[in-house]
Amino acid sequence: MSDASRNLYLVCYDVCSPKRLRRVYKFLLGYRVGGQKSFFECWLTPADLRQVRERLAGLIEAAEDRVHIFQLDPRMACERLGVAQPPATGPVMVV
Repeated sequence: MSDASRNLYLVCYDVCSPKRLRRVYKFLLGYRVGGQKSFFECWLTPADLRQVRERLAGLIEAAEDRVHIFQLDPRMACERLGVAQPPATGPVMVV
């Protein structure tokens, strides 16, 4: 699938249980292209986004944890300070 069909999302989470936190973190490692701690930048296709939503819903406890998925507007300029790097993209992306 081409990069044109992917959109940049920011996936943020706050998970109460250390066990669930590790599971969410390990799952999202497969999708992230940048970020830190509980904020991951992810280039996702519509199918990837559905899979991420479904899997995260199964990993968290809805009454205790929270996950936010924000689609970032590609028209907006990315402002960076310090050693911040732009989101990594390229002709090939391994997921």
